Amino acid sequence: MTTTQLGDLSTFPDGSASAHRVGSRNLVVVRFGEDLFILDDRCSHEDFPLSLGEVNAETREIECERHGAMFDVASGQPTSFPATRAVPTYTVRVVDGQVEVDLP
Repeated sequence: MTTTQLGDLSTFPDGSASAHRVGSRNLVVVRFGEDLFILDDRCSHEDFPLSLGEVNAETREIECERHGAMFDVASGQPTSFPATRAVPTYTVRVVDGQVEVDLP
């Protein structure tokens, strides 16, 4: 595992998604207050950025803008069709105000 800093917690907007590139990986960071979630920034149904989709803070899901597939941000599991495969998720934490992610 490699730990990578993504930036100061204050730069991540609450209740929305933001795209980040780390090496060859495209990631989407979703923040709900103090809770952060990081997933691959690609819908498993069709290779489209999840970071362009809507975030539902109540259900803690992110929607693929292209076809409407919904994903649980904590597990990456699809919660609606047309997606049937999970999106990879990563361990995230905040250390001294800095957001860190563990990548394989």
